[in-house]
Amino acid sequence: MSNAEAAISRVFREEAGRLVGALVRRVGDFDLAEELVQDAIVEALEHWPVTGVPANPGAWLALTARRKALDRVRRNARLAEKLQLVAASEAPLEESDDRLWLIFTCCHPALAREAQVALTLRAVAGLTTAEIAHAFLAHESSVAQRIVRAKRKIVRTAIPYRVPSGAELAERLDEVLAVLYLMFNEGYLASSGPAPTRPPLAEDAEWLCGLLTNLMPREPEPLGLLALMRVHRARALARFDTPGELVLLKDQDRSLWDGALIAEAGALIERAAAMRRPGPYQIQAAIAAVHAESASWEATDWVQIAALYGLLLRHLDTPVVRLNRAIAISHVADAEHALELLDGLAAALDGYHLYHATRGDLLRDLGRPDEARTAHLRALALTENPAERSLLERKLVF
Repeated sequence: MSNAEAAISRVFREEAGRLVGALVRRVGDFDLAEELVQDAIVEALEHWPVTGVPANPGAWLALTARRKALDRVRRNARLAEKLQLVAASEAPLEESDDRLWLIFTCCHPALAREAQVALTLRAVAGLTTAEIAHAFLAHESSVAQRIVRAKRKIVRTAIPYRVPSGAELAERLDEVLAVLYLMFNEGYLASSGPAPTRPPLAEDAEWLCGLLTNLMPREPEPLGLLALMRVHRARALARFDTPGELVLLKDQDRSLWDGALIAEAGALIERAAAMRRPGPYQIQAAIAAVHAESASWEATDWVQIAALYGLLLRHLDTPVVRLNRAIAISHVADAEHALELLDGLAAALDGYHLYHATRGDLLRDLGRPDEARTAHLRALALTENPAERSLLERKLVF
């Protein structure tokens, strides 16, 4: 891959969602917006290898996409109204606040929840259909169908492109938070691609969540999610060693953790708790804070963590939460009991690599190396993240 191609690939991953969000607002058409961004990418592939990568590649793509939008609607009389929308707007297409507006549009209650989240991740975060399917533990074809149906319904029912207010704003909150969390997770540990992380995506998710807390200051769950993101980001410098290998939480150098970010997260958790309306993001933030505030892995309060996971199950009873609770219980009780809990999740999580990785670790601790190897091989087959693959391969050596 040439330097220009590598730059285009990087810029596309970082800017695609931002540009699509801005274009949808101006042309009112998801498919057209995505086509315009793709056309701009094609033009970059044609010109950058010759002229060189511009100093601000994101702005270059934005300007090119806007020009192509004008060209496209000029050639199509049916889009005359959209021409006026594009021509009248002088705001740069790369403005990030368009994405918060677009998230609320995609999360309209007329759409099924699965479609809301899938469409938003595609249009706002710029994730591929395969990446979204991985996040949902779903088939790629099913996710593609959800996205197509959601786009058609937005057009057919004339869903407005705006941030709602009042009760309408509150009723879409769960879906918006789900999108931001998935967006952050994909940036924090990518499901695929050459790099193990996508920092700009995680940073954008955190920034948008901050906007949401300002928009809804009396809602505790956005505060909880923002706190959760900040605790995770506080550990960023310790997550990978010098060769770029993934470092597990128990092995991380805690002196590299950002104490100021951890303190900020703690203040957000306290602010949310004062509203006395606990929810899943607040509880997950509290779990992460227990880890972050522990002086060492050995000093971790696993009893409190297991209790918090029990509380989380009352709000969010999913197989993944049960998996994490089983991990906590393995530190409170024993590996045998935790393995029994995991075996009960086999049908639900067979396609999830962390389920098999966790099971492999427990089997190894129980002195069953052959079964542990089989579980780790299954986990390896289910993940494309290079850092996770390297970690699993190291486990297979021992």
